[in-house]
Amino acid sequence: MAQLRLRLAAAIVTVAAVGGACSTAAGFEFNEATVDTIQLGFRNGSLTSTALVRFYLNQIVSLNPLLHAVIEVNPDAVAQAARADAERASDHRCCGPLHGVPILLKDNIATRDKLNTTAGSLALLGSVVRRDAGAVILGKANPSEWSHFRGGLPSGWSARGGQTRVFVELPMKNPYVLSATPCGSSSGSGVAAAANMASVTLGTETDGSILCPASLNSVVGIKPTVGLTSRSGVIPITPRQDTVGPMCRTVSDAVHVLDSIAGYDALDAEATGAASKYIPVGGYGQFLRMDGLRGKRIGIPNGFFTKEKYGKKQLWARNSNKFIVVYLLVLDNDKLSDTFRLETTYSYTNTHHLLTHLLHRRKHGAMVIENIDIIENLTLVKDHLFEIDLVAMRAEFKLSLNAYLSDLLYSPVRSLADVIAFNNAHPVKERLKGFGQSILIDSEKTNGIASQEKAVLEILNEISTDGLEKLMKKHQLDAIVTPNNDASGFFAIGGMPAITVPAGYNRQGVPFGICFGGLKGYEPRLIEMAYAFEQATKVRRMPRFKGLSRKL
Repeated sequence: MAQLRLRLAAAIVTVAAVGGACSTAAGFEFNEATVDTIQLGFRNGSLTSTALVRFYLNQIVSLNPLLHAVIEVNPDAVAQAARADAERASDHRCCGPLHGVPILLKDNIATRDKLNTTAGSLALLGSVVRRDAGAVILGKANPSEWSHFRGGLPSGWSARGGQTRVFVELPMKNPYVLSATPCGSSSGSGVAAAANMASVTLGTETDGSILCPASLNSVVGIKPTVGLTSRSGVIPITPRQDTVGPMCRTVSDAVHVLDSIAGYDALDAEATGAASKYIPVGGYGQFLRMDGLRGKRIGIPNGFFTKEKYGKKQLWARNSNKFIVVYLLVLDNDKLSDTFRLETTYSYTNTHHLLTHLLHRRKHGAMVIENIDIIENLTLVKDHLFEIDLVAMRAEFKLSLNAYLSDLLYSPVRSLADVIAFNNAHPVKERLKGFGQSILIDSEKTNGIASQEKAVLEILNEISTDGLEKLMKKHQLDAIVTPNNDASGFFAIGGMPAITVPAGYNRQGVPFGICFGGLKGYEPRLIEMAYAFEQATKVRRMPRFKGLSRKL
């Protein structure tokens, strides 16, 4: 943390030295700024990239001691922003939608600059990757160490980002309710986006690590089809499931980021080559449609919106599946949208009345298919799906991590065995007594993809093919809808995409989300539905710390 404070101080001094570069930001509203409003500010002269970087650095200085969302800031961020300002001044046609927009990356996404890429582990501190990211990189977000693939860790804890005692009890705070979990290994990215500590952020997902923190921090998360975005330079778990995706405050922002990162990469040729067929001509922005729900066939699988799980925790559970029908039918009606926002955000005492009112407007929204099953014995499969998947993931992790480490230009560790030995040599800093490293140790014991792993992979393929894939095709669904990341395991084993959108807040103020998921390559229709839902409901609001009167 001392290193972070020093780099922040140096960066802010550098910003101050730029002088008039920040004065052009007069009148620009930084909080909740979107990519579109930022680009408009660039064009009309009310904003510069340098001023934007300065705002986010000040946000990090102010909020990070409490939230611990940022593990490291880039001392070159101001210089990169000034260069972007100069490029824009010399050629207004030079620039794409993310040009000059500061981005925060999860600390398992490599950049060849002065930033570290460590997956939150002290073992990789100082390692050097082979290529540059080529953007205004604001810094790195604090992950769950080794993307939660170490064993026994709470969400958001890492040895690098969690070296003070408060992290032991609460490694990273939810910016809405400080005692709530930030959830998932991309928790730093989700918290930073929610708290306006960056314009946009990137996370990674193997199983739920984008969808969960996005849902519980009231931001939008896109888990792309595996291979749609390159994983080259990402500290891996398994190439079968790993994917890189945006975590932003709006669907539009997330789509701008997706357009910028989707595509073929020779350094991840097999996966990106196979998925490149899914990328639409003209990009994903064309699917930001207000009427994107109209005519869609949306399935609500049994076993997800249940009183047993959400009856006392989530507002939607009062009418089980029917509550989601309300969500899907709100469209193109400002008065209904306002009512919806009031009810979902605060009390939801008139759920039945609102449901009845909206059912008469079914023609304006989606066709909802209820009482369908992803798979027989859903509860049993859900309870054990990750355990089954873990058998294969441990072997895949060892193979993938050893390959990643051996390719680094420099690294203190060159294998999984080295990482385990490092942790054993630094048990206090790595909190071995409290958290252990059981998954790392079990992974090291594997010997490639052997008969056991092959058998498990066949089972997983069968669960996917005979489960969600069969359901989607049988009912000709455009998407299934589930709460938060509750179906993430099914999307994970099938390499399928999903988008989660803010949907409300429970009585304690903790956010929850609604997740649209579909088959490989379904991003266009998922974006249509997610955007239409977001624009009809407009649930997200800026976080307040509970017990404090001022907004962040």
